[in-house]
Amino acid sequence: MNIIPFQHLCCPLDGLPLALADRSWRCSAGHCYDSARQGYTHLLPVQNKRSKDPGDSKDMVAARQRFLNGGYYRPIAEAVSRQVLADDPQDLPLACLDAGSGEGYYLRQLAETEGDGTLALMGLDISKWAVLAAAKQDRRVCWVVGSNANLPVASDSLDRLLCLFGFPVYDEFARVLKPGGKLIQVDAGADHLRQLREIVYPSLKPRDQGQKPVPPGFERLTSETVRFELALQEPEAIADLLAMTPHLYRASAEGRTRAAGLKTLTVTVEVVVQSFGRITGSH
Repeated sequence: MNIIPFQHLCCPLDGLPLALADRSWRCSAGHCYDSARQGYTHLLPVQNKRSKDPGDSKDMVAARQRFLNGGYYRPIAEAVSRQVLADDPQDLPLACLDAGSGEGYYLRQLAETEGDGTLALMGLDISKWAVLAAAKQDRRVCWVVGSNANLPVASDSLDRLLCLFGFPVYDEFARVLKPGGKLIQVDAGADHLRQLREIVYPSLKPRDQGQKPVPPGFERLTSETVRFELALQEPEAIADLLAMTPHLYRASAEGRTRAAGLKTLTVTVEVVVQSFGRITGSH
């Protein structure tokens, strides 16, 4: 794919367009945001932070980076890329935001997809550690520290928006997507990581196996279940899988001890990849 600069950033304080000059993003009202030398921009005002260091920790990001770079979730990345590029007009660039991009694995896989299309990519996460890790691995993407609750992106500017295992804010998603733009959402299925969850929890709560409701402002386009068995042959990979999920922090001390004793583990990966089209006039 041909990757071009992302041009649709706006000021998180007043919503005015941001323009880049001398490694600083500025709006016409005079607000200025410096780009870090590592290749990312911090667009999360301090008043919008709920804690001093929000989002995933440095250790959680490192575990996710090791695990995903091992290729274990490649089938999910391929399904996401197919949805992004479906109905892609080859003569126009697609502006795509990953809202909750983590350390950037899915955008990197999208950028490496074979084809003649043109993409303008932005990855946003509330964790500065995640954005820093992403920027260190790929400078072609516009990496931003920010919040899904107040996306620093111009209204009606995006062709695609990804929300992968994340925290959707549908009114904001509808605002930044063009009419007819596509939201691609990935959620855990009923059996996702069941074997691991059976080890770390004394009992499992039943998960909803039906489709999620269509979010306001959207219409459902497609729904695909991606399911496969994953054989982990190294204790380090098992530890990373647990550390990159909320289960590490929700499990009891006994559950974490049982997981730490595993040498190998075969788990079911099951996710639902859904796409929704933004309805004209929905915001």
